[in-house]
Amino acid sequence: MKKKLISLLLAGTMVFSLAACGSQAPAAPAADASTGDTAEAPADTEPEAVAEDASSDDSSESAAAGELTDGKFAETRHITVEVYDRGNDGGSDPTNNKYTKYIQDGMLADHNVEVEFVAVPRWTEVDEINNLLAAGEAPDICVTYSYATIQTYANMGGVQDLAQIVEDTKADCPNLWDWLGETNMYWDKSPVDGTLWAIEGKRATANRVNTFVRQDWLDALDLKAPTTKQEFEDMLIAFRDNADKLLGADAKKMVPYSVSFDVGWRAATLIESFIDPAISDYDFYVNGFDDRKFTEPGTKEAVRLLNKWYNDGLMWNDFALYGEGDTTEDDMMKAGYVGAFTHNWDYPFRNGEDSINANLQRIVGEDAKFVAIDPFEDSKGTHTKFVDSTAGDRKIFFPTTNDEPLASMLYLDWISAPEHIEYLQLGDEGVTHNKLDDGSYEIIAATGDDIQNSGFNIDMTITCNGLHLTDAKLTELTTAHSYANIDPQLVQDADKIAKTDTRPAKCVNVGEITSESGVGEALNSKRTEVYDLAVTAAPADFDSVWDSGMEEYLAAGGKDVSDERAAKWAEVYGDTKTVPEM
Repeated sequence: MKKKLISLLLAGTMVFSLAACGSQAPAAPAADASTGDTAEAPADTEPEAVAEDASSDDSSESAAAGELTDGKFAETRHITVEVYDRGNDGGSDPTNNKYTKYIQDGMLADHNVEVEFVAVPRWTEVDEINNLLAAGEAPDICVTYSYATIQTYANMGGVQDLAQIVEDTKADCPNLWDWLGETNMYWDKSPVDGTLWAIEGKRATANRVNTFVRQDWLDALDLKAPTTKQEFEDMLIAFRDNADKLLGADAKKMVPYSVSFDVGWRAATLIESFIDPAISDYDFYVNGFDDRKFTEPGTKEAVRLLNKWYNDGLMWNDFALYGEGDTTEDDMMKAGYVGAFTHNWDYPFRNGEDSINANLQRIVGEDAKFVAIDPFEDSKGTHTKFVDSTAGDRKIFFPTTNDEPLASMLYLDWISAPEHIEYLQLGDEGVTHNKLDDGSYEIIAATGDDIQNSGFNIDMTITCNGLHLTDAKLTELTTAHSYANIDPQLVQDADKIAKTDTRPAKCVNVGEITSESGVGEALNSKRTEVYDLAVTAAPADFDSVWDSGMEEYLAAGGKDVSDERAAKWAEVYGDTKTVPEM
């Protein structure tokens, strides 16, 4: 078939609108070692016009029955696939390494499809995808965290509707359907017109945030790990009041508890402990544009407690001064000045020899280490953690310039086969992993083309984010052995806590929320500002600082978003406050 080309002009700033399920929120500011990226999407640029209406009428022809014999095309097909270029120092070529060759050889042998990889810079991926779509040069299979990009170009006629394609190819893609299931395959399907602009990849784990404490400090003060907010506060006071004993000449550098400028993420489990664990799907969704829980009922009182701790000298005094990418906080942790912090679920274990725990042991001693704790109880005495669904990961879509939708679907199926996921994540024994006596795998450093540029090679396994071996128990054991020079028990304990009392997000699919367009960056900036100002305010000023900041946030577009979400919910779900089971 003749490939259709579209011409798009770019102008202005990209809308931040997301179709409801794709718009659950900006995510964590750092990549997670086992679940991959969760970085907040940058602002995009919006296409101004489409010069040619690029429909996808030919799509069903490509996916018509009879094209395959024993799963193979009679004539060799060619597809291009996006892969992130992370710019890793000493990394492998993202378009030409052991794993790209493994996929290319397998796809050619199994389906007679040639695969060409196209590198897209990870941290500017939205801008790059915009440019490629505008030029009609986007890869046949595109991947992005930004549903806004997909929705905008879909509205302009630049993205294929996958609804019929996934149905026509279902029998040819058993691995894809077995792995993603109907939930992920149809996560973004519009309840209004039935369009499906993207397929959602799946998270192998929904772990988000944990709180960590210095075990050697607990031991030195004969303290037990806290299990409640009051016990946590008492522990921080003990750290503060015993700075001389714990740090000696460096006592003035003591930081009992640390969060960064991004309070909403870094104090997530504390904030969530103030939210009613039985909050309705409706209330959580209507107030859920911001995944930092800024407008959720209960958040203000959580921040009030942080304000108390800050003014009592229990927190890092200068946390609000150091923005994204600054290493000051990490350096303090590594040097041994921090007693406790809340961060991504495995944060002190990451980065091998440069991990926080590895540095602590070198500088302070073998007993120095951060361990995970679960101290923030909710109103029911549990420790509810509002986590992402296993859906809501990277969005996979086909631009209208893709004239090989069947070959592209076969690609997604091939990389979703359990044995292919496992090889892409583990590589070869003795090269990228060792097999242990219990049957699990220990990840080891690789060189050259064997280097995986992303944790568990998630850039190759775009339908799977996080370690997913063919055996669930081996997956759990291998996760514990995936951090160089870290006691596996510490990882297992952190993993268990991150999975305790979780409440996964549900797919609220009410169609596009137009009021979210263009307000994301401004609202996120205001949210961060209010969090920081409220935590650091004098106690007598807390209410006025928080209330005035919230008023400004709502006036800047926050209220319009919540109002439209409420209206769209009523249109789709009626009076119920619970998302119907899919």
